[in-house]
Amino acid sequence: MYLIWESFWSLSVDIGIYILFGLLAAGVLHQLISERWIQKHLGADTHGSVYKAALFGAPLPLCSCSVIPFAASLRRNGASKGATLSFLISTPITGIDSILATFGMFGWVFTLYRVFTSVVIAIVAGMLMNMFEPKEVLKKGFSFTATAPKVAPISKPEIKKPFSIVAVFEYGLITLLGSFSKPLFWGLLIGAFISAAIPSNLHELFNDNRFLGYLIAVAIAAPMYVCATASLPIAASLIIAGVSPGAAFIFLSAGPATNTVTMGVVKSMLGTRALVIYLSVISIGSIAFGASIDWLFTSFSIPMSVDMHEHHGVISEIAAVLMLGLIGWHLIRDRFQKNTKNCGGGSCCS
Repeated sequence: MYLIWESFWSLSVDIGIYILFGLLAAGVLHQLISERWIQKHLGADTHGSVYKAALFGAPLPLCSCSVIPFAASLRRNGASKGATLSFLISTPITGIDSILATFGMFGWVFTLYRVFTSVVIAIVAGMLMNMFEPKEVLKKGFSFTATAPKVAPISKPEIKKPFSIVAVFEYGLITLLGSFSKPLFWGLLIGAFISAAIPSNLHELFNDNRFLGYLIAVAIAAPMYVCATASLPIAASLIIAGVSPGAAFIFLSAGPATNTVTMGVVKSMLGTRALVIYLSVISIGSIAFGASIDWLFTSFSIPMSVDMHEHHGVISEIAAVLMLGLIGWHLIRDRFQKNTKNCGGGSCCS
């Protein structure tokens, strides 16, 4: 039990600063990008919106948890399910900081391959989402589709509100965090349990059978929290220990792209069908591209350079305390509001 709670705290420290950054950045995004722009570029259930979401998300320096507030903001403002899913996948796998770090650690071939495959996986998932999600359900999911033509015609100019720091904090820390605080909390608990159960000699399991190594890599990476940049030292250490570049690539692809936290949010925000597509495309795509890069590196004898470094500090711990405090506040508030609603606000609620 102690190991689980230790892992819970460690995981909170790892993701706290990214979650808070993502919340505030989403608040800024909400202020700067209009609802009409999102509806125009990402709202339609077309392939174009999926392409734009994947390309728009790839360079953003957001991890698999800080991307959640961004995606929630896009979805709340009218982005289609396909575009939202595409954004959720392409953004955390790469990022300008991770791209540069990958180049320094593994070389330009591996770096370009990682960026290219992240966009491909995201586009495939988004297209499948739009194909298998019935259009009438998609339209029903958007609050603006039925009311926007009556309330705000296209010809009517949109009223732009002045930028407000208070509104950034209010939207990010209250509105958005409140919308996924419960799945975030449970994701932290499940992720902590998984982290505590992972064996320390993990790399030895990959050496006997390469394909089995691929399966083990995706099975461990998928539910685990690890951001795009922080995953690089782990992948490098796996390669140094004798794991193939393909298995390390799978870890770099499936690890940042998904975790237990994001799984819960995807199911809550986009539905069970989206979660199935999300996990299937990431798993199958990561294994296929991992096997391909092993073939590529073996056939053309491409060398890989490996350099490693780590970071952590008191700021991350403060961010973790703040994040957990906000989550606890939202959970207590939701519980109190539910109790108040059940008893009609009478004396039983006092």
